[in-house]
Amino acid sequence: MDIFLQFDLPSILLGSLAALACGLLGNFLVLRKQALMGDAISHVVLPGIVLGFLFSHETGSWPMMIGAGAAAIFAVLLIELIRRVGNVEPGAAMGVVFTTMFAAGVVVLEQSGTAGVHLDVEHALYGNLESAIWLDAYTLSDLWNLEVLATLPESIKQLFVVNLLVIAFIMLFFKELKISSFDPLLSASLGFSPKWLGLSLIVMVAIAAVAAFSAVGSILVIAMFICPAATARLLTDNLKVQLFISGIASLSAGLFGYLLAAFGPGLLGYEISVSAAGMIAVVAGLQQVLAMLFAPQYGVVMRRRRQKVHANI
Repeated sequence: MDIFLQFDLPSILLGSLAALACGLLGNFLVLRKQALMGDAISHVVLPGIVLGFLFSHETGSWPMMIGAGAAAIFAVLLIELIRRVGNVEPGAAMGVVFTTMFAAGVVVLEQSGTAGVHLDVEHALYGNLESAIWLDAYTLSDLWNLEVLATLPESIKQLFVVNLLVIAFIMLFFKELKISSFDPLLSASLGFSPKWLGLSLIVMVAIAAVAAFSAVGSILVIAMFICPAATARLLTDNLKVQLFISGIASLSAGLFGYLLAAFGPGLLGYEISVSAAGMIAVVAGLQQVLAMLFAPQYGVVMRRRRQKVHANI
């Protein structure tokens, strides 16, 4: 039990919290048809993360998060500038900006000597989820011991705070986000600025992305911004229910993805494990596939079944 608490539980918490923060915000990106914005943000924050690290010399630090937020805002402004000045289609402008900024971040990573502190290109892609260790936990009672909980890895504490911020942001601005996501013109007529709401959402996306970035890498960040929200969207037309379902999908992907990565190969007779972040993304993708097939209203199988029933009437 102590091995599970010290080595497996921290990774499960880290992956699940990262998935939850991204998954909740992803609902509004999907509704706004900006799902690729999560992809873009997960790339453009890399230069900000590196510069924040070079300033603080600590991974998972608040300067890294501030740098990521500044990079995200800069990217949004740059995309808008390219779109207007160059008369470029928004998708193309986004592609130019996020690939260029990600490439710049990779160059800085390689030239700044950060690889020696577990901030390198490999970790930028796949994360370092398995490195979370909680050596002060020995028994289940430690889960309720505040002194022992205080020794949790800083990345877990940070993601917990970020999740609280995300939940508070959604609760405080739920009505505004809902209206601006479905009808920007109505939002503007009611006095809710769609541009400021959109910018606020992007900043929150950047905060969630950088909090999850060092632990799970850009691949999982991209997957969790899209998959849980898209899965939930197929299962309901109620936004509050959609948020709840996406949260459950995110947490379950984090839990079962890690368990499959850590213990699945052993059960099949292999002595190796696979990338936990990659497996979490795979589980999130499988959830999406199941929803596409079997969702009560929009699933392919269920739609065909209803068509057959109507054809036989």
